[in-house]
Amino acid sequence: MRAFRWLALVLIALGIAAMSFGAASPPSSPTAVLPDDVDSTRVSEILQQRPGDDGDTAIVLFTGDAPLDPAVFGAKAAELGGPLIPNEDLTAALVPVTVDSEGLSDNADKVGELRADAGADLPAGVTAQVTGPAAIQADLAGVFEGANFLLLAVTGVIVAVLLIITYRSPILWIIPLLVIAVADRLAAIAYTWVLDVLGASWNESTSGILSVLVFGAGTNYALLLISRYRDELHRHEDRFAAMAAAWGPTVRTVFASAVTVILGVACLLLSAVPTTRGLGLASMIGILIAFIFAVFVLPGILLLFGRWVFWPKVPRLDDEPDHRFWDRIGQVVRVRPALVTAVSLILLGAASLGALQISTGLSQAEQFIDTPESITAAATLEEKFPDQQATPAVVVTQEAPAVTTLLEQSGATVRPQEPVGGWEILQVSGSDTEQLRNTLEGTDALVGGQDAELYDAEASAAEDRMLIFPVILLVLLLALMVLLRSVVAPVIMTATVLLTNIAALGLGWWVSTGLLGFERFDASTPLYAYVFLVALGIDYSIFLITRAKEEAKTHGTEEGVLRSLSATGGVITSAGVLLAAVFAALGVLPLVVLAQVGIVIFIGVLLDTMIVRTLLIPALVQLLGEKFWWPGRVNTTDVS
Repeated sequence: MRAFRWLALVLIALGIAAMSFGAASPPSSPTAVLPDDVDSTRVSEILQQRPGDDGDTAIVLFTGDAPLDPAVFGAKAAELGGPLIPNEDLTAALVPVTVDSEGLSDNADKVGELRADAGADLPAGVTAQVTGPAAIQADLAGVFEGANFLLLAVTGVIVAVLLIITYRSPILWIIPLLVIAVADRLAAIAYTWVLDVLGASWNESTSGILSVLVFGAGTNYALLLISRYRDELHRHEDRFAAMAAAWGPTVRTVFASAVTVILGVACLLLSAVPTTRGLGLASMIGILIAFIFAVFVLPGILLLFGRWVFWPKVPRLDDEPDHRFWDRIGQVVRVRPALVTAVSLILLGAASLGALQISTGLSQAEQFIDTPESITAAATLEEKFPDQQATPAVVVTQEAPAVTTLLEQSGATVRPQEPVGGWEILQVSGSDTEQLRNTLEGTDALVGGQDAELYDAEASAAEDRMLIFPVILLVLLLALMVLLRSVVAPVIMTATVLLTNIAALGLGWWVSTGLLGFERFDASTPLYAYVFLVALGIDYSIFLITRAKEEAKTHGTEEGVLRSLSATGGVITSAGVLLAAVFAALGVLPLVVLAQVGIVIFIGVLLDTMIVRTLLIPALVQLLGEKFWWPGRVNTTDVS
């Protein structure tokens, strides 16, 4: 154990050195956020073949209280580099402009320059706004400007406050916070280089989600280690002996937890969306780094200090830890296990009813919590120009005359664009994606554009859910069978985490729609929430059951699980509240999908911590007794 102090310092030094390299730049491909092998993705890939054109369309919209002077605005349009198109009563005019850029960051800068140029030297009473595909992409990128730093700051404050409340010490909380903070910053750098080497994709939201994941999981592991170490300080005068006694059992528990989380998030690699696969890979890297720092760095740093670091509640030799509150809960479970089980299942079942009402799919405007200029301008554009859309469909075809005829017969407005690589490009307004595809069925036409991309993302997300949901449960079940060498226990634990997940989605739906006013879930919300909640939610059951198995060797299974509940109740509750609060911090990012994911995971972690781990699983163990470990068994030495 004494060598751990040097190991901790070496690992921290290596981590800080690795951070000096900085993060790799995310890939600039616009198809990275699109599903593989769908029409809108193929259209985007075709449009990228335009020689010397790395741009997308922005629409500058001028509106005024009085009729606009065509001569004045004709000169303005020439300055901006596009044709002037006035509406019938001259109360509005638009100028389509191609924004040449290299990647989302450059696009945001170019759109910002365009907005400044468009708004300069305008007559009184005239306003200029920029919308169109390029502007919407710029605003989407812009919501993350400074947001990840804000998320990191909020997460750090939440962790610090909850650690202070947990330890009631002015000193101790600093140690796990600093260790996990270094792990988080190392993970934020490491994942970009690993994904870059592997040719995987990621985007701005990946860093935010990963930071929350590393802080949440890493702090959970730290709480578990420190709690066990503090208990052992009551039994050992030497702090090195206390850490040696605490380290082995804690590492086994944390290893089991980390493995299940890594296997769970690895299921995101089955997604059809490149950035979702990248998020899964990044999460695996983040959990691995959190595990290493929690079990190899944190013990060494703690051992640099004496037991005084717990001041003012310094653990004294031969003092018994106070678990009276959790003993009382355990007594209720012991006396009425069937009633506790029934009430817990009824509560979770009632919460699950909301999941039956879930609908998914957000429009461009509904993706933002705070409506940006591109969205408000799009609504004004469609009001002033009924035959225009801010995000028109793009149809690519090699049968342009026949396709154009079909589209015009359906009432759509068709504007031919510059051909690309043997494909004719048609810009189409006045019809939605599903109508266009029905109209063009039987032709070679492919329908793309931003609205088609959302349509395809919704369909792809539904397919991902059908594949990933059962796979992650199966992976989790098999992992628990190996770790616990049991069948019954893993089946019960997996079933409870599934029920918790459905209940969290149901309550999350009611909160999102009833309290926060969202119309529906984003297409990615159920997938992200499900994967992270299944992977993380099982943690607390693992913490409980691995300690119960340890206690059962001496006291039997029924008594062992209650002793485990008493011993781990405080730390697991603290960890659950902390993890829930950390994921709730995703709400500071101004995208609806991340706010919704944060809400669902917040609810799910609390349900798992307060009901499943505290009441339901201990009650089921009381009902099953030694059968809980079937077909394995616990070799008891002195059951009293």
